[in-house]
Amino acid sequence: MADTEITHQVSSEVGRLRTVLLHRPGPELKRLTPRNNDSLLFDGIPWVDRAQEEHDAFAEALRTHGVEVLYVGELLRETLAVPHARKSAVDSVLDDRRLGDSLRAAAHTHLDDLDAEQLATTLIAGLSHEELRGGDGLVYTMLDQHDFVIDPLPNLLFTRDSSVWIGDRVAVTSLAMDARRRETTLTDLIYTHHPRFAGTRKVYEPSLEHVEGGDVLLLAPGVVAVGVGERTTPSGAERLARRIFDAGLAHTLLAVPIAQERATMHLDTVCTMVDVDAMVMYPKVADTLVAYTVTSQDGQPVVAGPSPFLSAAAKAMGIDAVRLIDTGLDPVTAEREQWDDGNNTLAIAPRLCVAYERNTETNRRLSQAGIEVIEIAGSELGSGRGGPRCMSCPIVREDLG
Repeated sequence: MADTEITHQVSSEVGRLRTVLLHRPGPELKRLTPRNNDSLLFDGIPWVDRAQEEHDAFAEALRTHGVEVLYVGELLRETLAVPHARKSAVDSVLDDRRLGDSLRAAAHTHLDDLDAEQLATTLIAGLSHEELRGGDGLVYTMLDQHDFVIDPLPNLLFTRDSSVWIGDRVAVTSLAMDARRRETTLTDLIYTHHPRFAGTRKVYEPSLEHVEGGDVLLLAPGVVAVGVGERTTPSGAERLARRIFDAGLAHTLLAVPIAQERATMHLDTVCTMVDVDAMVMYPKVADTLVAYTVTSQDGQPVVAGPSPFLSAAAKAMGIDAVRLIDTGLDPVTAEREQWDDGNNTLAIAPRLCVAYERNTETNRRLSQAGIEVIEIAGSELGSGRGGPRCMSCPIVREDLG
């Protein structure tokens, strides 16, 4: 049912979290094999039952702290009950030049026979050749029985990347990797057609230059940091700056170049906010990370820098300094915990965050710095290289007092 009284708004990384969007991992993870896990961006083959147990515990930890948890799968199913939304979803997933006319027609017939719940599952988990009811033509004949007619979306687990709320508007992002681009189609469908999000205004769309939500940090009201590299491009950061400046959502964007390595693919794998003025950061980059400061003058972006990231952030935030949580880790431990998303925390409130339990040294240092850490298991969830922040898209946070 529509709830026109709900105001979706996020203006910081640490304001009290009230509503979050998650995706409970499901049959899409069972599609991963040693043959395709690399192309689907997973480092291993997760134990799906255990991944679901870990995710359920994560969601329950959030609920225990007063957070409303929304699920992509449930929202998608409800969205697909809207006839024009269903048509848009089917048309979009079949707009794939790999299919050819005959296979596309057979897939269309297959999808038309599914109810909303079955269709939602198929759009997320994919459709293999052997599951397709009927089919002919050259493409169908030449496919292996285990090949996909519709690719699965195992990375949908990481809901942070396909959308990010900035103020009272949502940026539906433009994902760089082929294996993930269809995620934003489903996210955009939900924000466009689900009754809960009626009237939602968008500040970014998937058709624009590449921007991924894991690269976007709301350091303070009006201050947005954006990691720039392979996933979010300089042109994407500039387009986002123009959009948020024009909408009056921010006065400063910090463009932060990051090394494009597997363990540092997004800015939030390098650093996250844990208090209004405090950040936990991978020690290896603490002294070398820089930022270009982008502001608006006469409607045009103006660029200054580069300068050290922490000092540029403090200046933009209007504070004396950003307090860096000194993890004090030796290089080997730091590298291990960085690989295990030790710096990818999700703040529920100032000085209260969720982190993977296995990053014992990082968590101990956070606790010593006055940050309460809610530890969760993530041995299976982390196989796609993402932590609690990666797995969550805040939709409502309280403003900082």
